[in-house]
Amino acid sequence: MQHGEQSRGEKQTLVRRLGPLDATTIVVGSMIGSGIFITSAESARLTGAPGWLLLAWTMAGLMTITGALCCSELATMMPRAGGVYVFLREAYGPSIGFLFGWALFLVIQTGTIAAVAIAFAKFVGVFAPAIATENYLVRPIHLFGGYAVSLSTEQLTAIALILLLTWTNTRGLEIGKFVQNTFTFAKTAALLALIVIGLSMGWKADSAALSSDWWDSWRNGWSPLAAQPGLTVAGGFALALLFGKAMVGPVFAQTAWTNVTFIGSEVRDPGRNLSRALLAGCGLVVVLYVLANFAYVAALPLDGIQHAPQNRVAVAAMKAMFGSPGALAMAAILAGARVSYAMARDRLFFRRISTINARSVPAAALFAQGIWAAFLTLPRTVTTNPATGEVSYGNVYTQLLEYIVSADLVFYVLLAVAVIVLRKRQPEADRPYRTWGYPVVPIVSVVLAAFLILDLAYLAPTTSGIGYLLVLTGIPVYFIWRRGFSADRSA
Repeated sequence: MQHGEQSRGEKQTLVRRLGPLDATTIVVGSMIGSGIFITSAESARLTGAPGWLLLAWTMAGLMTITGALCCSELATMMPRAGGVYVFLREAYGPSIGFLFGWALFLVIQTGTIAAVAIAFAKFVGVFAPAIATENYLVRPIHLFGGYAVSLSTEQLTAIALILLLTWTNTRGLEIGKFVQNTFTFAKTAALLALIVIGLSMGWKADSAALSSDWWDSWRNGWSPLAAQPGLTVAGGFALALLFGKAMVGPVFAQTAWTNVTFIGSEVRDPGRNLSRALLAGCGLVVVLYVLANFAYVAALPLDGIQHAPQNRVAVAAMKAMFGSPGALAMAAILAGARVSYAMARDRLFFRRISTINARSVPAAALFAQGIWAAFLTLPRTVTTNPATGEVSYGNVYTQLLEYIVSADLVFYVLLAVAVIVLRKRQPEADRPYRTWGYPVVPIVSVVLAAFLILDLAYLAPTTSGIGYLLVLTGIPVYFIWRRGFSADRSA
């Protein structure tokens, strides 16, 4: 009886129910989240001029578009559950595919979910002041080194959101699709409203657009040493380095566009719909993000962008125009669990994760992802002022962002190079879509990502190093799983 049930379970497959609009809304909904409402503050502090702020978002958009062009070819070649994991496995072998899936589960996807949920909680705090970073239910408990764990009302709100969306996804693709589409339209409408209001009601005399020098950061009172304490270089080279770091937030805000590839087995006519969803969704969001930053510089003085309370630039912009706070943010639907599902089907993850429930969704993978993402909201960095002995606790959102981007960029490079590798290795493979501008587009994509990798390694070696170490923990795990798989086969 048990064996029969297992056999039936193994024959279950993911169902192709998502159309082109659904796939596009997944791209848009995954991308439009907390980043556009928060990260511009840090980018403005690092660069010190509105022109550099807009250029940082534009260059991040170029990375997104070139990456989407590369990914579209791979997605239409291999429209299977797991997306990028499958692409890297086919291009470089199972070990690299596993490392991506491991990093995605450990920090990239789950860290993104946690960061977006924390940001959502920050915006809820505008309306409910009891939800705050420092309003602790469990005060910080020091662990080792410079780390602690805590539970504030803000963190609890983030956890509740993660668990709610996880449960919603397990109820079936139709319910998840309805929630995804509803949230996506709401978030897009909110962003459009911010753009229209900012560009039509802004342009006051003290706005960054009219009162600050667009490119000369020093004339705006900017100092590279103030922007990056301990920086040992100066002049234009310092600005170039800090410009690269200023792209981290914008890149993070756009990085979730690959989510639609994770559900390739659930998209109808994937040869056509996946590439269209990637290009249309990414193009729309990149344009909206650049316009939103135009709205910020039109509505706020440069100092108002740089020092917006808790980095909530959108709230500050609404205050400037209406005199009262307005906050609009929603978290993205949890799509990354399909990667854990695909890994488990390859016997490279817990076997239970490879199962799907009666509603044809990988519920075990979703719960595993949701629980770990909820845990990632708890750690805090601990800093002690040597002069006063005062202890402060790091912003969860910022530290997650720095860990995520450093690890994600490495796999971004591998994804772009995979187009070239598979063109040479599998020249006769069916490619319903071929990367426009090949090979220039993949090369541009790699060069931009490599610049950011080197930049972060120089400016933020500790946080980027932790991101890389988290990825490398997957190496012994991979060999343990492979050994266990070989033992099962021999038995």
